[in-house]
Amino acid sequence: MKLQCLVVDDEPLARQGLREYIADVSFLEWAGECGSAPEAADFLHRQPVDLLFLDIRLPRLSGLEFLRTLPQKPLTVITTAYPDHALEGFELDVLDYLLKPVSFERFLKAANKAKAQLKAEASDHFYIKCEHRIEKIRLADVLVVEALQNYIAVHTTQRKYITYLTFRAVEEYLPAEQFIKVHKSYIVAASKIDSIEGNTISVGAHEVPVSRALRDEVMEKILQNRYLKR
Repeated sequence: MKLQCLVVDDEPLARQGLREYIADVSFLEWAGECGSAPEAADFLHRQPVDLLFLDIRLPRLSGLEFLRTLPQKPLTVITTAYPDHALEGFELDVLDYLLKPVSFERFLKAANKAKAQLKAEASDHFYIKCEHRIEKIRLADVLVVEALQNYIAVHTTQRKYITYLTFRAVEEYLPAEQFIKVHKSYIVAASKIDSIEGNTISVGAHEVPVSRALRDEVMEKILQNRYLKR
């Protein structure tokens, strides 16, 4: 998965340079650019991003002032010609502080840091769009994922979320050691399975069918070496 990047800088040449750097890094993707903080606020309201490259000296509102206004901050890398705001930037939990002119080596180091941090954060949750909101789903809360034609339903310990997404996309994202595909339309959390009867698995209040084609493989994954018998 590529990290979506937004560049906020009032200098067109600076934006162009970062756009070219982003294009040269395989795990980064250019999402857009803004020349001011208000413009960036409008952009983020429409489209969240993973990584923000933010100049400090901006018209009307500085980059650091802008960061303070954000209720949810993306990972942020400060790009500036002025080193005297570094402490203030790190007090706002910025990921890195790059001094202009930014070398590609230094840019890549910051990008790798962002990739590592997002990977660590993503290990226990994911996000889906549900009813015009972006919802955070913790892996530990997921019980069952169900395919519904062009949608999927994610059943959790709290509620059910329905989102416009392919079943395959969810299957490929969920860790195979924690989740088991038991049917062409169902994935279950292995640790949440309560019982197995015939070709039906009970997960909380959910009764999930097991396809005949997958049954042997599913049973092996579920039971492993923990099935005690005489």
